[in-house]
Amino acid sequence: MRVAALYRYPVKGFTPEACETLTVLNEGRIAGDRALAFRFASSAAADADWTRKQECVVLMNTPGLARLSVRFDHQAMRLRIALDGALLAECALDEAGRKRLSAAVAEYASGLRDNPLTGHPERLPLRLVGDGRTPRYQDNEGGHATLHGRASLAAVAVATGDPGLSEERFRSNIAVEGLEPWEEQSWMGRRVRIGAVEFEVVRQKVRCLATHANPRTGERDIPVMTVLKNVFAQEQPTFGVGMVSRGGTIRLGDSVRLVE
Repeated sequence: MRVAALYRYPVKGFTPEACETLTVLNEGRIAGDRALAFRFASSAAADADWTRKQECVVLMNTPGLARLSVRFDHQAMRLRIALDGALLAECALDEAGRKRLSAAVAEYASGLRDNPLTGHPERLPLRLVGDGRTPRYQDNEGGHATLHGRASLAAVAVATGDPGLSEERFRSNIAVEGLEPWEEQSWMGRRVRIGAVEFEVVRQKVRCLATHANPRTGERDIPVMTVLKNVFAQEQPTFGVGMVSRGGTIRLGDSVRLVE
């Protein structure tokens, strides 16, 4: 078993960065992963360090975000957002820059058929939250590194009838080759060593409407949640696992093995 791909998502609900290495922090969060989010003005979270995804503009409620190209310069702390090569905004994370970036996302999202802003003036203006470094906006407050096997992805691809089904739909941090289909789902409570870093598998990942969004077109084109439940007889639509760790660095090509 080996690491086939590594990803982090600087802005929650937006496009990934493919990486050659990931720094795993204490408890398993990935440095720079989900370190920013576009939050509703009406969010009950106020200035809290964690926000439910239902209180932000994310793929689950705005599938058209998949069409945006997002690049975050982790050194200069600048965020660039473009659509089909056309720049929407590029700014530093100072107060003025955050406002311009938030306004650009709100304008784009408000023009989409599926979005959480139309008819909800209380959710505006959006607020870009996070420091760009600290991973805060995972789906659960504790935060986990996430992993799936590519054999499981292939099984879902067959079930959906889309042989090119992208793993970007599932937004995992780590994709692994060399497992049997669904093998990783049996790792609950086990320890896994990836390179020199040891993880404990603590949960199976239940999926949401973000998986229905085509990563290229931004259209909800495949009912992935329904496929997971009906074809694979799952009580909840589950794909991949969440893990915790004491930290370290993992690399593309690292070996993956269960710790006895």
